[in-house]
Amino acid sequence: MKKIVLSLIILVSILMVQAQDERTNTVSGNIRDSISHLPLEYATVSLFTKGSTKPVNGTVTDNKGHFIINEIKDGVYTIVFEFIGYKSVSIKDVRLDKTNPVMDVKTIALDPQKTNLQSVTVVAQSKLVENKIDKMVYNAEKDISSQSGVATDVLKKVPQVSIDVDGNVQLAGSSGIRFLVNGKPSTAFGSSIADVLQAIPASQIKSIEVITNPGAKYDAQGMGGIINIILKTSTAKGYNGNLSLTAGTRNENGSFNLNARKNNFGVNAFISGNQRLTSTTHSTSDRLTTDSISNSTLHQEGTGRFERHGLQAGTGFDWTYKKHNNFSGSLSYNDFGYTGTGHNNQVLHSDKVAGQPPILSGINSNSLYKSSNVDAGLNYKRTFAKEDQELEINVNTSSETNKNTSANEQLLLPQDSLFYGRKSSNPGKVNQTEIRIDYAQPVMKDVNFGIGGKSSFYNINSTSLVDGYLADLQLYQPDASLSNNLKYHQKVYALYSEISFHVAKLFQAKIGERYERTEINSYYSNAQHQVKIPGYNTLVPSVFLSKKIGDHHTIKLSYSKRIERPGYDDLNPFVNTNDPKNLTAGNSNLQPEIGHRYELGYSRDMGKTGSVMANLFYRLNENDIQPYLVYYPSFTVGDTTYTNVTVSTRQNIGKEQNVGMNLFADVHINTKFGLRSNVFIFRRHTINTLDKGYDYNSFNYRFNLNANYQFTNTLVAEFFGNFNSPRHEAQGRYPSFTTYSFAMRKQFWKKKGSLALSANNFLQEYVSQKTELFGPGFSVNSERKIPFRSIALNFTWKFGKLEFKKSNNENEERAPIE
Repeated sequence: MKKIVLSLIILVSILMVQAQDERTNTVSGNIRDSISHLPLEYATVSLFTKGSTKPVNGTVTDNKGHFIINEIKDGVYTIVFEFIGYKSVSIKDVRLDKTNPVMDVKTIALDPQKTNLQSVTVVAQSKLVENKIDKMVYNAEKDISSQSGVATDVLKKVPQVSIDVDGNVQLAGSSGIRFLVNGKPSTAFGSSIADVLQAIPASQIKSIEVITNPGAKYDAQGMGGIINIILKTSTAKGYNGNLSLTAGTRNENGSFNLNARKNNFGVNAFISGNQRLTSTTHSTSDRLTTDSISNSTLHQEGTGRFERHGLQAGTGFDWTYKKHNNFSGSLSYNDFGYTGTGHNNQVLHSDKVAGQPPILSGINSNSLYKSSNVDAGLNYKRTFAKEDQELEINVNTSSETNKNTSANEQLLLPQDSLFYGRKSSNPGKVNQTEIRIDYAQPVMKDVNFGIGGKSSFYNINSTSLVDGYLADLQLYQPDASLSNNLKYHQKVYALYSEISFHVAKLFQAKIGERYERTEINSYYSNAQHQVKIPGYNTLVPSVFLSKKIGDHHTIKLSYSKRIERPGYDDLNPFVNTNDPKNLTAGNSNLQPEIGHRYELGYSRDMGKTGSVMANLFYRLNENDIQPYLVYYPSFTVGDTTYTNVTVSTRQNIGKEQNVGMNLFADVHINTKFGLRSNVFIFRRHTINTLDKGYDYNSFNYRFNLNANYQFTNTLVAEFFGNFNSPRHEAQGRYPSFTTYSFAMRKQFWKKKGSLALSANNFLQEYVSQKTELFGPGFSVNSERKIPFRSIALNFTWKFGKLEFKKSNNENEERAPIE
């Protein structure tokens, strides 16, 4: 470990020293809107030598409107500040030399200019993937092949993110991800992340932010990091909106957005829906179990039909009062669910008694899940006359009501006689409230200090009502041993502080520390012993070092500590007995998982040619939580004893070490043809403390390639292919996954309307997924054939009239034109 960290520091130091060989000059400052006083991100700053019309240096502003241009040679310059929809500002006769090597232009206020955006063609566009100081941004609204799908289809194109065939997400090789929507948490993600992502139409998503190494300001929850889904809104004055409709063979969805703004007040509203059409999955499984008495084999073969739906609606506002006070709020409603039916034939053969014939049985099952939740948030932001001094207060609340019903019947064959059955109903309510306050204060030049705190309250009330089939009486009766009542209350209190500063001219640093206090109070009615979970404290340090070499090269070194708290589903000791040979249960003894992540990153902006990013990382997980199977010759639940069963739960298996790299390249071959590729490779070493001798090492990788070609100004085509290698966990090997898609989009009505045709995995109807699991006394080999081929047609219409207020400054200098 120490050798790895030392090597990374030495490498960064060498690069930093090499960059200091020659004395250069620097220009820095901030760019803001003259009316709202909000920072302008991606505003352009250009340097022209005196008398020249061609820029010799330049940059763009970050998300705080700040910019810095280094390595400027001695001379006399004109500095030009520009942003689309605003009047440019110029500063002439700026002399930079050894007597005046650093110039801080303070704050440049740009005045909006009156422009009808319907008649303007914007040439300078943001990139599809942007590497910012503390995060990576994937601009999903620029992705044509994902617009007809759902959020899952967008995420699979984001660097370092991988999606399996069931929609489960991993970030940098970890499934412990903190999901946010517009920067806010939602109880919907506590139910089933895969289901929620399948219910959000891709056409509703503006961008996706990925933070693999969050700083002290962010929650410590999430081993892999944070994924923030930004929905479409607009802050431009006037009104605008868009309508998107998709018809397809697997998914159908639609969305409608409307934004309106007058002066300093704006409102937005949206509604969207998604329907995953009914599909049939085929599955087979063979399990071999061995104990001191006998060997048994269980063969299962069956089909399942599945359908999913989702609906979202919401509204929001923002209002700037007397320049320095900004109020914003949002309210949204989400409703999603699924239904499923299945039939499965079982053949159980045991050599316990010689000559005993195999036992043949059939299982019929059905399930229904429905969830609805309301998210609300209110935000106040106060800015001050002093640059970068800010106070922000947030209150967010989320409330969910859900219900899960299922039924399972097992019949002996060939007589079709019912001998086992379970019916369950599981209603629940979830409430989450967060209160956060953040304050930032510049201490001196290039030194900023931040401090804040947060309180989070998470409450769950859930009931499981189970009826069991009595074969002697041929009727169902309530089963008290399986019925369950759960009350789960979690409180997290957090304080943090961080400081950012420049170390001479070597690099920029940000150092932070976060303290979190977690308290859990839970009650499980059917637990033999109530387990009191003691409160615990967590200190989460973070360190970020960044060096910009010239205007195009950036090197970053960072460290952060993360925590993964077990969810109530993981802790609930309730045993699900719907399948009497394959039981599932929670584990009330789970401990939080702790992670340490080190990352070294390099990025290069090649301008119109594209960009390159490379990241090396090392992650250590302690108390690593993974799904775990245990075989029991007999297992008693209440008054019932189950024989020859496996029980699936989650365990702290020990330690896990991951070392890997991520390479991303976006290359524009010419003005029409572009290629984009991402390679993610890592080696995983797991130390299994539960079952000695079951440690393992595995090599994992993910590769994708995206090619797009602009035939005309209104016709573009795109191909995307992705391969995920087999995934290795503590007890076996999970399958690889390959996807590919082709899409074309034609724009019309002066680019206000468009039609997009997309096809996914169009060469074969099914994706085959083979899983191999093993442990003391058992081995399982299974295969699922999942329908995945889809063809979809998307129609999008953009409308509106956007205007910017005319500036009163008619004598402003114009920028030099090349």
